[in-house]
Amino acid sequence: MTKAQLAAQVAERTGLTKKQANEVVDAVFSIITEVLTKKRNAEPVNIAGFGKFVVKERPKRVVRNPRTGETVEKPATRVPAFRPAKQLKEAVAGK
Repeated sequence: MTKAQLAAQVAERTGLTKKQANEVVDAVFSIITEVLTKKRNAEPVNIAGFGKFVVKERPKRVVRNPRTGETVEKPATRVPAFRPAKQLKEAVAGK
């Protein structure tokens, strides 16, 4: 499903116009992105019954280029992650 298809589903279920629904979808994604991109101590975005969007810290590490065998130090990074809620896991599993 694309973002446009998601917006169309939102419009159909809520009675909003497609333009309004697209603005709602954009706003939700924008808010999640904004919360997760805070530099220090980004708080998780918890959506009950759906899941939690969090930021994981990856420590710096030494990696090896398999082609050349050269080792390089990779700096620490922050990556987004999603943890599905129990209800979502059960729904996907068909329980």
